[in-house]
Amino acid sequence: MTRPAYQFNSIIVRSPSRSVVNGLRAEDRGSPTYEGVKAEHDAYVEAMRDAGVKVTVLPALEAFPDSIFVEDPALVFTEGAVLLRPGAATRVKEVEEIAPTLRDMFETVLDLPQGYADGGDVLTTRESVMIGLSARTDTAGAAALQACLEKLGRKSEVVATPEGVLHFKTDCSLLDDETILSTDRLARSGVFGEFRQMIIPEGEEPAANALRVNDVVLVGSDFPRTIEMLDKAGYRVVPLKTTEIGKIDAGLSCMSLRWFSEKV
Repeated sequence: MTRPAYQFNSIIVRSPSRSVVNGLRAEDRGSPTYEGVKAEHDAYVEAMRDAGVKVTVLPALEAFPDSIFVEDPALVFTEGAVLLRPGAATRVKEVEEIAPTLRDMFETVLDLPQGYADGGDVLTTRESVMIGLSARTDTAGAAALQACLEKLGRKSEVVATPEGVLHFKTDCSLLDDETILSTDRLARSGVFGEFRQMIIPEGEEPAANALRVNDVVLVGSDFPRTIEMLDKAGYRVVPLKTTEIGKIDAGLSCMSLRWFSEKV
């Protein structure tokens, strides 16, 4: 891959449903409000457009509270898309909902044949696609995903997610092709051996789910020390509120499917 892994010109998002207040959560941090989630999502879409991407907005799905988080049921790349099998039972049918859109937009769309895999466990770097094993991605799903990625011409590797962490990308994100933003607990596991690592300040661990899009790094606005660290390191930071989506175990990467389309 010659272009940077964070270079995108196309994304897919889905409007939040009013049922989003019933979204899954590993721990109770209170319920979000629909209005709060919608405001955060609207700001996210605007930031994406400002970053230079074409945004496809899919309609809300009331039957699926977590469907705003489009990254879990599918993966997209310049070479094609993969329909996944989410590890949470209530989310499995989200795949059927997004499949027609992906089949319209990509010539190659592969189905995960077995196991479970969530897109939140998948970090795409320039060298390979890292698949984190978690409560939502099992070994069978990871192996099946590796086979799909091979068909798309992508290298991949399976890595471990720290105990008690929902998704691999809960604890990390790509800052540039040589640098990973990571929590201390994930960095200590040694999975990022070849990368330069920037460690999240203690107490701001949810900030690890940042998102590099072209020239900017989107970061939760509730994490001032992380923002200051990235700013001092020369990154162009765009702070975005994630207070409401954070109550349902989500962050910035979850809310979009991102790729570089050669048709745009």
